[in-house]
This record gives sequence, structure tokens and C-alpha cells, in this order.
Amino acid sequence: MPLTALPKRIVSIFSTPKNCRYDPENPPKFTIWLNLLFSVAALFTVANLYYNQPVLNKIAEDFSVDFQTASTIATLMQSGYAGGLFFLCPLGDWLRPRPLILVLVAITATVWIGLCTTTSFPVFQALSMICGFTTVTPQLALPIIGGQVPPNRRASAVQIGVSGILLGSLLGRLCSGIASNYSTWRLIYWVALGLQYLLLILLFAYMPDYPSRAPESKSYFHMLWSTVYMTFTEPLLLQVCIQSFCVSAVFSAFWTTLTFQLASPPYSYSPLEIGLFGLIGVIAIILGPFYGRVFMDHFVPWFSAFVGETFALVGVIISTFTGNLTVAGPIIEAIALDMGTQTSQTANRVAAFSIDATAMNRVNSAFVVCGFLGQFSGAAFGNKLYADGGWVRVGSATIGLMGLALVALFLRGPFEKGWVGWDGGWNMRMPKEDSDAESPVEPTATDESARDDKGEGKKGG
Repeated sequence: MPLTALPKRIVSIFSTPKNCRYDPENPPKFTIWLNLLFSVAALFTVANLYYNQPVLNKIAEDFSVDFQTASTIATLMQSGYAGGLFFLCPLGDWLRPRPLILVLVAITATVWIGLCTTTSFPVFQALSMICGFTTVTPQLALPIIGGQVPPNRRASAVQIGVSGILLGSLLGRLCSGIASNYSTWRLIYWVALGLQYLLLILLFAYMPDYPSRAPESKSYFHMLWSTVYMTFTEPLLLQVCIQSFCVSAVFSAFWTTLTFQLASPPYSYSPLEIGLFGLIGVIAIILGPFYGRVFMDHFVPWFSAFVGETFALVGVIISTFTGNLTVAGPIIEAIALDMGTQTSQTANRVAAFSIDATAMNRVNSAFVVCGFLGQFSGAAFGNKLYADGGWVRVGSATIGLMGLALVALFLRGPFEKGWVGWDGGWNMRMPKEDSDAESPVEPTATDESARDDKGEGKKGG
């Protein structure tokens, strides 16, 4: 082969496979297998954020640092993830999602090699933060699902993607803890490295090359600014962001303080017994997609959010006033919070996707960042309230927060276009024109021109 032909040969190797090329005349169908591919991508990617948590003590020993210093690894990775949510996710509206996701996965896999091999703790810290920053593939995949699935199947399809995220957070901790009991802590990092390259191969071979949804005239900085702008100018987006913050804070406060509660009298459980409580989340993960298909797909997102938040509130109330008497209280709250939170967050995310077909990644970015801030806040005030007044005080605060989420929900009806009100009626069934839809609505020139230079989009209910 002539030397001049080598560059073309290299490019052809990394070009888009024929089965993944996008034909606007015959766009690829969004099948259940593609839905599962994005769910697996979420699982493999999100798990990266949690491998370190069960082995921080061993990391501290290996790098000869104290435990408090080693705990910065978890903080740096989560901080990097928060940065990626804001600075990288809006790129999904600006660039074609396939090359963007492939590049991010490739960067993560490459940097992860350093985590497996470095003997320098400062380098390990820096690489952890970089990996957290690029670990946003699931949040780029969910808007793809929302844009490719018709409204009458959107909730269940998004639930499948969200289940991958939840399963990744659960299995990341579980597998890391098990592996470290039988080998060095780096074993799970080497396994994660292999999974990243496996994911890269799967996405390269099967992910369609969907076009960019945003107008070509807009810049990256416009994407960032419009994310913030829409959060405070789109009534529906602000409504779901407030709920996301409150629900996430309640969820985080519960799981943060549960360890203290179960380790104290009258329970005095061992770390293993406390850790098994995390497996309760499997119930919500398994039932979520089925519940979405049977129930959520047939009702407007507002009603599903109401059911989820009410279910969670009942669980919190029961646990708050029985948690010091019987372990049944925390168990009930764990199940209710997992099911209720997943239902509420999925429903509100689906509602936000209706705001603007060309800005799904930006509204998702705002939604997830608010939820992330809620998690940080919940952990902080949960620890403080538990130290000051115990289980009941934490529960009382979370009851108030869940009530605030419901107040924000009831201020706007499912068809209201303005900031407050119930224009459009009380009908909670999915509108017939949506339930009869057979294909997603592609963004048009009208969609793209509906957004001005400040990022103002179409109002959605």
C-alpha cells in the first residue's frame, strides 16, 4: 500500500459503519436493543464514579495517606462529574451526539489507564477528576432517547436508560467491595478499564449517527448561556428543576443518615448488614421500565410525578415516626423513596423534553445539575440535623422538602403555559394526538428559528 494512502486508510477504519449512517429519508428505527445499548452505556459509565467509595481505606494504605486525604478522591470525581454536566452536556445540542459520545468514552478509557497504573497520589487525584468530568455519557444518551421515541412510549424508554444509571451506581459500589476482599483494590479498576473499551466498541458498531438538533449559527457559549437562561425563563423547566432539587435532597439525606441510624441502638447493625440495604434499590430498577410502560406511558408526566412524590412522602412520614422503634420504618422509606424518586424524576425529565426539540440536552443539563445540587445539600443538612436531633429531625426536614416539591408541582397544571395556573383542564390521560403518535417529531426550521439569541424557547406544558 502506498504511503500516501495511509491517512485515508486510517480514516476509513474509524469512519462511521454503514449500518450507523443517518439517512434523513429513512432514519434508523429506535429499537429496544438500541434502548438497552444506551442503558448498558449508562451502567458501565456511571459505575466509574462509585468504584472508589468502598475501597478508600485501601487506597489510603496503598498511597500512604490518611483516610481523610484519600476521601478527596470521591469528592474530586463527583465534582468533575458536576462540571461535566454543565460544560459538556449542552454540547449534545451543538454537535452530533455519536462522535461526541465516542470521544468522551475514548478519553475516559485512556485516562483510566493512568488510574490503574500510577503510584503518585496527586496524579491519581487529578486523573479521577478528569474521569469524573468526562463521565457524562448517560446524560447525553437520555435526550437521544427522548428525541427518538414517540410520546406514548417515552416514559418507559427513558426509564430503561435511568435504570442503567441506577444499576451502575449500585453495582459500582457492590463489585468494588467484593473484588477488594479477594484481591487488590486496583483489580476493579482494571475490570472497569476493560468495560470502557468494550463499551467503546459497542457504541462504535451500533450507535446511529444522529444529526445535531441545534441551529448551526449558534456557538458553544450560547449553549451554556441558554441553559442558564431557560432555567429561569421557562416555567416548566423551573418547575421540574425545583422538584428535582427537593426530591434529590430528600433521597440523599435519607441514605446519608441511614448508616448512622442502623449502626446505633436499638439496631447496632454491622457494616455488611447496613450495606445490604442498598440492594433494596434493585426493586425500583427492575420494576421501573415495566411500571413506565404499564402506567406512565398512558398519563401525562404531571400525574406520574404526583404519584411518585406522594408515594415517597408517605414512606418518609412512616419512617420518621417509626424509625426509632422498628427497622420496618427505614425499609419502607427505602422502597418508597427509590420507587417514588425514580418515577418523579423520569416523569419530570420527560416533561422537560417537551419544551424545545432543539434543546433537549440543555434542559436535561439544567435538570440534572439541580438534582446534583440537591444531593449535595441533602447530604450536608442530613448529617447536621442527625447530629443535632437524630432520625426524627432529619425526617421532619425531608417531609417539608417533599411537601415543597408537591407545592411546586401543584402551582402549574399539566397543560399550563404560564408560571402559575391550570389552563387546559384536569385531564390526566395522555392526549390522543400524543398517544397515537408512531414516530418522534424531528426538529424543523420553525423549531430552530423559535429560539432567539438569548436562548428563549417555545413554551411547553
